[in-house]
Amino acid sequence: MPIPAPFVSSVMEIQKDWIDYNGHLNMAYYNVLFDRCSDEAFELMGMGPSYAERRRLTCYTAEVHICYVRELHLDHRVTASLQILDHDEKRIRFFQELRHVDGWLAATSENLILHVDMAGPKVASFPADIMEKVVGMAKAHAALPVPERAGRSIAIRRK
Repeated sequence: MPIPAPFVSSVMEIQKDWIDYNGHLNMAYYNVLFDRCSDEAFELMGMGPSYAERRRLTCYTAEVHICYVRELHLDHRVTASLQILDHDEKRIRFFQELRHVDGWLAATSENLILHVDMAGPKVASFPADIMEKVVGMAKAHAALPVPERAGRSIAIRRK
């Protein structure tokens, strides 16, 4: 089966209780949408819920950087993409874009995840079968351009 580059989630809908007092999607729920996309991508790499249940291995988020670009509202439907930027034997760094189904960009998210042995819990190497799938997706994504917002830091720039 060909590996999508980038991986794109199924279509997701904004839920009524996610709308805040400003009338748009509360900032926390952008992360929920990004997380649902990464769940789908990780399932493709063999690291879904059954992986945690059967093998007692999982992934924990170490760091996230979200940029909010355009408001989302209740009637909006979105997809999120996931592009692996880097990985090693215990970590994956990936970039995501959240887009309205009409194509416009709503937000981006850059993430660093750790592979964890739940018995510790402690950071652990990916098993060979999983590493093969991570490498496969990373290779499929290697030809993609590095996203403009990847590697950003937060600062107040002064003249």
